[in-house]
Amino acid sequence: MDSLYLAWRYLSFYKVRSFILIGCITVIAALPLALEILVNESERQLSLRAESTPLLIGAKGSALDLVMNSLYFSDATPEPITMAAVDQILESDLASPIPLLIRYRTRTFPIVGTTLDYLDFRQLEIKNGNPFSLLGQCLVGAEIARQLDLGPGDHLTSSPEAMFDIAGVYPLKMRISGVLAETNSADDRAVFVDIRTAWIISGLGHGHTDLAKSTDESVILKREAGQVTANAKLMQYNEITEDNIDRFHLHGDPATFPITAVLALPHDEKSGTILQGRYLDQDSNYQIVTPAKVVDSLLANIFRIRNVLDAVILMVGTATLMALVLVFSLSLRLRSKEMETIFKIGSSRATISRLLGAEITIIGCLSGLLCLIIMLLLNHYDVELVRRLFI
Repeated sequence: MDSLYLAWRYLSFYKVRSFILIGCITVIAALPLALEILVNESERQLSLRAESTPLLIGAKGSALDLVMNSLYFSDATPEPITMAAVDQILESDLASPIPLLIRYRTRTFPIVGTTLDYLDFRQLEIKNGNPFSLLGQCLVGAEIARQLDLGPGDHLTSSPEAMFDIAGVYPLKMRISGVLAETNSADDRAVFVDIRTAWIISGLGHGHTDLAKSTDESVILKREAGQVTANAKLMQYNEITEDNIDRFHLHGDPATFPITAVLALPHDEKSGTILQGRYLDQDSNYQIVTPAKVVDSLLANIFRIRNVLDAVILMVGTATLMALVLVFSLSLRLRSKEMETIFKIGSSRATISRLLGAEITIIGCLSGLLCLIIMLLLNHYDVELVRRLFI
């Protein structure tokens, strides 16, 4: 007990050196354990969402970009396809299609253009409010609502893709119709709108005053044969309300409008196999992927990277431990007069060994305690950390 007291007083006196030693040992012990926790949680989250998604259809290109954008709403946007892909699946009567347009954002959060079928598919429940039913309405994930303190009746505005939008697409002010219950998934950090609202955000539709009834001649380019053509001065509405919703319209054939992917839900296993076979044609502009297989391939690469990291951590840890041994050895040399004094006042060499052992024990226990605290915090916040840092 006396040895522990003397060792504690010594370490307390040399606070900086003791802190460095404890920190080094803690990092060596905590780093591989923390990596294991985060990788396992990443695997769980990625696999769980991918395995619940049967098939994805998108433009030919990177299957990983398609899966990460459609399932986890990543920034990497795949090449667009058209709504004709949805019509083809409906005509095949092999699966139920859910269109996705994931390209735009509000602040840093993704805007997911889809249909109400998506909510049923993901089993998303509405905690407050109602689902979107009109143009310009949106549903927000639980984390967004909590972070921004939003609720039904509040508003969010879409962000332009570029600071200077030459196309003149106005940011759309969207009214929040409801807040989703927490799911601990990517849906908690997303804003959901009807696919037509997403097209309006992209500039394929807009609303403005009735030109036929307009008395402002400065916005009219020409009138002929009952048709009125406006000039660039005509201001478009940036919010859809009950008063102007009938003045919003889309330009063109909806079958040609863009989407980023189609979630295909086969009626049965046979239908899914037949549907996949129809997209094997090399001349097709589409690809069909099974998200679980794509994610398995990604995880295999992650495991290979983790093996490399484990090897690096092992080498760094070994070097650090050797440095610690060197520090202790040099410390003993510097403390040679101190040890000699202790020996001269009657202490045995065993007592000196106990003093040094007590110092090492205290440093080890403090490092172990810090490591335990770090692991408990990681276990508690691992879901949130993985969502923010990796997914």
